[in-house]
Amino acid sequence: MAAAQAAPGAGERRIVILGAGFAALTAVRALRRAGVRAPITLVSPSATLTYLPSLIWIPAGLRQGADLQVPLADFFARHGVTHLAGQVEAVSDGGRIVETSAGPVANDMLLIATGGRYIRKLPGIEHAIIPCSGIAAAEAVRDRLANMAGGTIAVGFGANPNEPSAVRGGPMFEFLFGIDTLLRRQGRRERFELVFFNPSTQPGQRLGPKAVGGLLGQMARRGITTRLGHKMVRFDAHEVVTEGGAFAADLILFMPGLTGPAWLEASGLPRSPGGFIVATETCAVPGLERVYVAGDAGSFPGPDWMPKQAHQADLQAEAAARNMAAELAGRPATATFKPELVCIVDTLDAGMLVFRNTRRNFALPRLGPFHHLKRRFETHYLKAYRRG
Repeated sequence: MAAAQAAPGAGERRIVILGAGFAALTAVRALRRAGVRAPITLVSPSATLTYLPSLIWIPAGLRQGADLQVPLADFFARHGVTHLAGQVEAVSDGGRIVETSAGPVANDMLLIATGGRYIRKLPGIEHAIIPCSGIAAAEAVRDRLANMAGGTIAVGFGANPNEPSAVRGGPMFEFLFGIDTLLRRQGRRERFELVFFNPSTQPGQRLGPKAVGGLLGQMARRGITTRLGHKMVRFDAHEVVTEGGAFAADLILFMPGLTGPAWLEASGLPRSPGGFIVATETCAVPGLERVYVAGDAGSFPGPDWMPKQAHQADLQAEAAARNMAAELAGRPATATFKPELVCIVDTLDAGMLVFRNTRRNFALPRLGPFHHLKRRFETHYLKAYRRG
């Protein structure tokens, strides 16, 4: 094994953060706001943030891929972060060494925020596009739609059978409604059949019962066929096969369930039944010293509706950063995160606002201003990373 990255000066603690997504970058900001001046090394394949929530607008041309890629060099310089370009391959020595494609990196405190990965085990999944997997996938949806004269478009999502909370269905509702709106604008909706499929009879339950009713009602009003309550079997080139039967599909958009990052297989970190890193309510990894996790890579205690979404990842990252700062200052690390779901289910011309925490759950009806609010939030959120 190559020698680990050189140690800092006497008395300095080395912080390593894995990932360059929402949780990782929020943690950087929170650590610096808390007065932490220790060196931070961030490990990710590139020094770029891809704003995944806006992939839903690429098929309609409201966003181009380049609009959603934010270079982070200036952000890193402002916050005193050293970026190491590399893939995480393993975490060893109780969290003190991160094995990467660029060599081993030693640390005194570690935050894992690499995100999860999609479960691609369903037979024939290569026949489906996973539109939230990145810009290239969303652009593939755009291009396929542009070249279709008509046909059946099937949209659905699955879950992790060993960890039902590891599901992200909201974006698939947005792709579904966005495509419907786009085709209507183009005057060719009547040439297409839209089909929404899901193993549950009440898809989107984590949003709450009012939201589920609103989503299914919206599908009915738009003439979208639903095929619900049957487990997925496989995809063929032009067919979706479920235990309740098969139906033809010229374009399949599918969001699989999530699991933990692949490099966990080579690491000694505790894992949940669904393959995520086990975390406590303080975002600490139990059994390890000064190792934290935030975002989709972790399995956290909380209500069964607690989402895998950017907002929740930010809340976990804030708690983790507070605890990291406390440990560095010799104080107890007792900060916890609040379970909270906030989202706007966008339809390209309007949106439904959904909120849920441990006390309240409501869904405001589909209104035009919510679409514009979602676009304004994108601008606001990215301002911290775009400014020089």
